[in-house]
This record gives sequence, C-alpha cells and structure tokens, in this order.
Amino acid sequence: MYSLKAKLADPKRIINIQVNVIPSPVATQAIAAAGADAVIIDMEHGAIGHAEAHAMITATQGFDCAPLVRVAEVNATQAKRVLDLGAEGVVFPLIRTADDARDAVEFTSYPPSGTRGWGPFIAHSRWDVGLMDYQNKLGTGTVVCLLLETPEAVENIDAICAVAGVDLMVVAQFDLSTTMGISGQFDHPDYLAAEKRLETAAFKAGMPLIGIANNATRADALFARGYRGIGGFDILSLKAAVATSAAWCKK
Repeated sequence: MYSLKAKLADPKRIINIQVNVIPSPVATQAIAAAGADAVIIDMEHGAIGHAEAHAMITATQGFDCAPLVRVAEVNATQAKRVLDLGAEGVVFPLIRTADDARDAVEFTSYPPSGTRGWGPFIAHSRWDVGLMDYQNKLGTGTVVCLLLETPEAVENIDAICAVAGVDLMVVAQFDLSTTMGISGQFDHPDYLAAEKRLETAAFKAGMPLIGIANNATRADALFARGYRGIGGFDILSLKAAVATSAAWCKK
C-alpha cells in the first residue's frame, strides 16, 4: 500500500527522492532497488510517454519506493491520467500562487473534497486491491508535491504553505534561478535570499522540504538547515559515474 505519506508524517524521517528522466522501467527499478524512498517519473522534461510511465510505475512494485509522476503543468487531466496509471502521487511544477496549490490538491482528490474523475482500471492492479476498493483504500493517500521555482512562489510562499493537503515541496534551484534571470548562479545574493525565504516559510509551517544534493557535503548542509530530504537526477548520476570510470583510463 501507499507509504510515502506516512514517512512524511514522521518529522524524524529523512527522505531520498530521485528524479527519473530516462524513459526506462529498468532505470526505475534500479532506483527503487537501490533504496530510494520515492522516484519522480519526469513527464515534464523527460522523454516519457504514458505507456512508458505505466511501465516505470509498475517497475517499483515489490520495493518500498513510491512512484510519483511530474506532470507538465497544474492540470486536472494530466494529474488524473498518471494517478490512474498507478502513481502514488503527483509532482506539480511552476507553482506561483495559493490558488495553484489548491488546484493541485483538488485535482488529486476525489469528490466531495476534490474533482478527480473515477477510473482506476489500471491503478487498482498496481496496488493489488479490488477495483471498487481502490477509492476507499487508496483515495486519501495520494501525495501532492509542489515545485517552488518561480519568483511568484517566493512572494506568495506563506499563503502556499497554508494550503491544506499539500504533502511536500521541493526547492527547484535550476528553474528558480533561471526564472529569476540568474540561471545556475546559486551563490548570487538574490537567489540566496529567495531560497532563504522559501525555507523560512516552509519550516515555520512544518512543511517537509526537499533539496537537490549531488554529494554528502551538500546533503549534510541541507539537513542541518532543516530539510527533510534530498534528491538527484538519474541521468546526471549516470553521467558522473561514467565520467569517473573514463577518467581511470586517461591517467
């Protein structure tokens, strides 16, 4: 059954989440087997269609790794489709306002609290429940994750954090710095101020916050600041591992 909501509800639990850009259930399965708490199947930036997403979601079966899907926008149809493929939650990009956050919660919830359409014809098999049991057993366990990656999100962060039903947020440093006009300049004073504002609001609200870390030093720094977890990208990890191996041949 779903497990990520329960992990996030434990303030002492540290979460590892990996972004799965490579359109391959083999890659997804490897991430799950390696011990990630969740995998974000990336349909916003990855070369992943719905058939691939279904296979990748299925590849997490048998592991304690929640299959989340990043959709391309805050959109009811996109959210419904990936949940009905068996996703445990949805990652929504480019959140700007509290209304965006409320839409995200509404699109992932069944009536009367939301507007999600009923049709778990595929999803119920992924979770080994009866078709008519899916809503009652899993309908309230869906994870809603918001990406904080715009100046508007920084400006409206207190109101965003106050929206009921949001489970976690990610400081998306690549997009945030880009939308601020300082792409990749993570030491820029304006970026640091924006990041600090997001962190302050999230921690005050008790909202689990995830950051990107590609080494232990960065991970420890985030944990010391109060982050509940870290994430990375499969394609970048693969390239880094191959680059290291290639370097051994060039000494």
